[in-house]
Amino acid sequence: MSQTARRMRIPDETHPITISDHDETVEVYLAGARIARSDRALKLAEASYPHVFYIPREDVDMSALRRRDDTSYCPYKGDANYYDIETGDEAAEKAVWTYEAPYDAVASIKDHLAFYIDKVELRLA
Repeated sequence: MSQTARRMRIPDETHPITISDHDETVEVYLAGARIARSDRALKLAEASYPHVFYIPREDVDMSALRRRDDTSYCPYKGDANYYDIETGDEAAEKAVWTYEAPYDAVASIKDHLAFYIDKVELRLA
């Protein structure tokens, strides 16, 4: 990828990103198996996209996740890494992402995981 294509961007009024503590418990399930439960989730709102919950790694059953080799790049957050989820007979490919070295503007999502809501069941309690 060229340097121009990987240029870092800072959130601003044209592309806002806000990160806040979420007050409710967030749970993530795949085929009835609980993958995550957290009272410390962060809620990230970015531009006009639907908000995303980022859950601390300590609150995720990492034994159910299998790291993938593929990555992607976000000019506002940095390089994303991905995981598959495997629980018994069920699997969800590329269902989880994380920014292990996020840019300073979103540094609070470091050591957190996010889940594609079309691949898992998200419950708020």
